[in-house]
Amino acid sequence: MGWFRKLLKGSDHISRGQYQGKYGEDRIWDTHRSSMDDLTDIEKEDIDRAIALSLSEEDHLKGKKVVEDDSQSEDDKLCKIDDEEDEYLAKIQQEDEYLTKIQQEEDERLAKIQQEHERLAKLQQEEDERLAKIQQEHERLAKLQQDEDERLAKIQQDEVEHLAKAQLEEDEQLARAIQESLTIDSPPRSDNDSSFLSYPHLFPPGYRTCAGCKTEIGHGRFLSCMGGVWHPECFCCHACRLPITDYEFSMSSNRPYHKSCYREKHHPRCDVCKSFIPTNSSGLIEYRAHPFWLQKYCPSHELDGTPRCCSCERMEPRDAKYLLLDDGRKLCLECLDSSIMDTHECQPLYLEIQEFYEGLNMKLEQQIPMLLVERQALNEAMEGEKNGHHHLPETRGLCLSEEQTVTTISRRPRIGAGYRVTDMITEPFKLIRRCEVTAILVLYGLPRLLTGSILAHEMMHAWLRLKGYPNLSPEVEEGICQVLAHMWLDSELYSGSGNGGASSSSSSSSSSPSSSSASSKKGKRSDFEKKLGEFFKHQIESDTSSAYGDGFRSGNKAMLKYGLKSTLDHIHMTGSFPY
Repeated sequence: MGWFRKLLKGSDHISRGQYQGKYGEDRIWDTHRSSMDDLTDIEKEDIDRAIALSLSEEDHLKGKKVVEDDSQSEDDKLCKIDDEEDEYLAKIQQEDEYLTKIQQEEDERLAKIQQEHERLAKLQQEEDERLAKIQQEHERLAKLQQDEDERLAKIQQDEVEHLAKAQLEEDEQLARAIQESLTIDSPPRSDNDSSFLSYPHLFPPGYRTCAGCKTEIGHGRFLSCMGGVWHPECFCCHACRLPITDYEFSMSSNRPYHKSCYREKHHPRCDVCKSFIPTNSSGLIEYRAHPFWLQKYCPSHELDGTPRCCSCERMEPRDAKYLLLDDGRKLCLECLDSSIMDTHECQPLYLEIQEFYEGLNMKLEQQIPMLLVERQALNEAMEGEKNGHHHLPETRGLCLSEEQTVTTISRRPRIGAGYRVTDMITEPFKLIRRCEVTAILVLYGLPRLLTGSILAHEMMHAWLRLKGYPNLSPEVEEGICQVLAHMWLDSELYSGSGNGGASSSSSSSSSSPSSSSASSKKGKRSDFEKKLGEFFKHQIESDTSSAYGDGFRSGNKAMLKYGLKSTLDHIHMTGSFPY
């Protein structure tokens, strides 16, 4: 541009002008017309060229500046974008770090939860082991209690048998002593060859001291017996305390008795006719005794038609009167006190037996009719039954599976004159077969405990049939039915004892709480009813028949060893008891 300035400086004809426009367009020159007109063509061309160069250079500079500005603006934008991207990436990085931290905390929390679960699982395992040990201890204690009950029951039974045997032996010894005393013929002799003496010179005065009053015996009559001397008035009967003046006397435990007093005190009397039991053809006193009640009676009463109670089996004494039932059976007054006389009256007991079975997890789904009947109706139903086992000499219950019409007792009879039942109302009952069992029949007039044991026995027959057990032998089927009857009796005696003591039977451990609670509502039993329940248990335990007796003992042994459920499962699979 220097040359251009020189050119401009060197020319006085060019006045300063004004340039307006953009990139060479819209150029406006305002000069003095006179000066411009004075320039030559060459100068005009130089001026035009200079202007063009100047404009070109200016445009170049402006374009460069614009490009530089645009480049700088683009760089700024890129830098700004990079900064924003860095900030965005930094935020993403921070977010990732935050999420990583959260994930780490979540993992730690889950790890703690897992550790807590493991700790709880370990605690649960330890608790299960502790409970298992407690259960084992309970089972051990239960077994010990059961063994102790068995031992006590055996001791009690042995004691009863020992006392009964000792009583019988003592009675026999006394009877033998009486018999021997009756054979003594010498008037002045006793059982110990004592004599009634009147020879004072045999014992000098001063040496004779009465064995009774301990005073000196002077001159006069005295007795020499039992290893000493006596005043006649001091030698007295131990029973009546009166002097023994008879020629003969009897001895017992080194004590003297009148023969009549001795017989009255020690000679056995018959509990039926109340007379002294006579001697047999050999001169010995012979009598019979009930193995449970120890009722002593003359052997002749077994042949003279003396009736027995159809429940407790005791003979009817001459000074007592038994109730005559309509079917010819006799019932003692003690058994009559708890007897069940009609079907309606027996329904609550029937429900209790069902609850007893439910407590053993042996619920019967079908409703089975239960009827109280007379002996004749039971025998007729038994004849119409194709299958089943019957307990001779008399069957007192029956589980029917055939359709029949039986006569049931619908109203309790009254006791009339002569201790006979009167106004007994019966009605026919049509049994329809809806399942394998049509009805359960039980003799009427029996005590509650005996009726319940018969119901428990017959309901077990029904349960076996309804649960599809195979045809079992009499020993197995009747044996397990007797086991259930024995278990029910044991639970009733245990619940009605009123003192919470242990039961005397070994089968009580399988009894049901529900049956115990139901029985306890009836209050404390009388002493005779408890004794009666023990007798019914004794009957089951001492039965001599192969089906009912041997079957019960085998079934009860298996039940005590393996439990009721395992025993029933084994019977279902094999048809026999486990050993």
